Amino acid sequence: MDRDYLRSVLPELLDGLRITAIATGVGMVLAVVVGLLLACVQVLRVPVLRQVVAGWILFIRNTPLLVQLFFLFYVLPRYGVLIDALTLGIVALGLHFSCYTAEAFRGGFLSVPKGQWEAARTLNLSTVTTLRTVILPQAIPPVLAALGNNLISMFKDSAVLSAITVLELLGVTRKLASTSFQYTTLFTVMGAMYLALALPASFAIRAIERRISRKGARS
Repeated sequence: MDRDYLRSVLPELLDGLRITAIATGVGMVLAVVVGLLLACVQVLRVPVLRQVVAGWILFIRNTPLLVQLFFLFYVLPRYGVLIDALTLGIVALGLHFSCYTAEAFRGGFLSVPKGQWEAARTLNLSTVTTLRTVILPQAIPPVLAALGNNLISMFKDSAVLSAITVLELLGVTRKLASTSFQYTTLFTVMGAMYLALALPASFAIRAIERRISRKGARS
């Protein structure tokens, strides 16, 4: 491994990693917000809208992320919607993973005993208030592990943004490799960077799962 070369390109690789982290972080926030809204529509059985949401989730989960990304990147400009590549990539990641997040939240909602809803209705609480103050606090803990897994998946899948010219970690690595031909060095370091962030996150998620399991057993 050429250490001098690696030191010279390390700042660019770290900048690519920064873009990857930004895309993952912002994309995950979007996925959680949109996913929660989609789950609420399904759980509350909103007429018509519930069927639309179910169809949307089915469509997104059964088509490749790369296809969705290309669709947004190439089709939207034809209709006058001009968005920079990074922002568009973040939106694509967020919308794609919002459907998986929605299913996780829906499972969390369904894990709450129906008696909680009935008790809230007895107290004359509105549906929104019941969902926000009674159901959601109980539904979130079982969902945390699934959200963590989605975060790791998004972090890895953010590499597809290089296909639309975003210079995240993979994009930077490919650009450097195409000019220096240091493929072994660059792709080894890139893999190590992904692993250095994803592996601790995986251990943290497992710890959360064990903690939730212990709390469930005690209760």
